[in-house]
Amino acid sequence: MTPEFSLAELCIAAAAEAWRNDGEILATGITVLPRLAAGLAKLTFNPALMMTDGENAFVSEPVPLGPRNGYAPKVEGWAPYARTFDNLWGGKRHAMVVPTQIDRYGQTNISTIGPRAKPKAALLGARGYPGNSINHQNSYFLPSHNNRALVEGEVDFVCSVGYNKARWLNSQKPFGLDLRLIVTDLAVLDFEGPDHQIRVRSLHPGISFDQVQDNTGFPLARAERIAETPAPTSEQLHIIRERLDPNGQRKTVFKDDPVGDRRAA
Repeated sequence: MTPEFSLAELCIAAAAEAWRNDGEILATGITVLPRLAAGLAKLTFNPALMMTDGENAFVSEPVPLGPRNGYAPKVEGWAPYARTFDNLWGGKRHAMVVPTQIDRYGQTNISTIGPRAKPKAALLGARGYPGNSINHQNSYFLPSHNNRALVEGEVDFVCSVGYNKARWLNSQKPFGLDLRLIVTDLAVLDFEGPDHQIRVRSLHPGISFDQVQDNTGFPLARAERIAETPAPTSEQLHIIRERLDPNGQRKTVFKDDPVGDRRAA
């Protein structure tokens, strides 16, 4: 019998799959769920992943989130910017980040919402998104799957390169452009549709394809058979709850920490 699991735990297990076949590269998960997902990947199916403590050291195992309560990170080496960027520029990194907007091409935005000359909101700025997108693998986590996040047309300000040939320099695909997964609160998407069209890879339990499409601003590709997002195993739940997130920070990502199987809700 499958143990009960939350939506956050379902998304963590689904997002961990982004790193399954990566081997020895730097796994970077930005914000709570992607970071837990990277840690879960390292502790289960890809122990070769490189990982930092989120500060300035490489570690041999993921550092738990929140108060450490006496836990001492298992440091393997120093991780200054120079070493991080050696991995980044060399294509030896796979980041999972949280954009504010993403479009049909996989272009993302974390800078401004609305017209650039007079935006409705100013956010973080492009940050490292431009360089990341042309140098190494990238995946995305969207905690709220809706038309404001997965937008019609292009994102309001293009911060990272996607599969929009019109924006490629000299019409040439950037050498390191490699977009993998989008994990949302409704589904897992990838870029395996025709001409890298975003495709529904799996639906979370209790969610329909129409529900996902209705909350997306552009047409989605669909596989002949769309799988159901696998429930986290008992082992994965134990690792998430006891080793990676004993303080329960994952419970704050979605309002009221809903169940993962919404057929039972």
